[in-house]
Amino acid sequence: MKRVQQIVRVKPEAWETYRGLHADPWPGVNRMIKECHIQNYSISYYDGFLFTYFEYTGGDYEADMAKMAADPQTQRWWDVCKPCLLRMDTETVSDCWSDMQEIYYLP
Repeated sequence: MKRVQQIVRVKPEAWETYRGLHADPWPGVNRMIKECHIQNYSISYYDGFLFTYFEYTGGDYEADMAKMAADPQTQRWWDVCKPCLLRMDTETVSDCWSDMQEIYYLP
């Protein structure tokens, strides 16, 4: 299993929109997340930042992420969500979220 933790900033004026979208996510988007072997997925908010955590249980992370990125409904979802976000760095080209380095884990 691979644990993934990421961070992004949310635009202050878009916070309510982003929160509303995630209060009622599209069923097809949730289905695709599960089809791509992601579980225990959460997004948390603190002071203008969003933090996400999920566990990847599949065998080919890159292939599953490509599958998700190719899904038309997921693309439409991202088109609605991404304008609410501010990237943390300029090196991340394909996504707004930046990976965080895990420094401690207690199973």
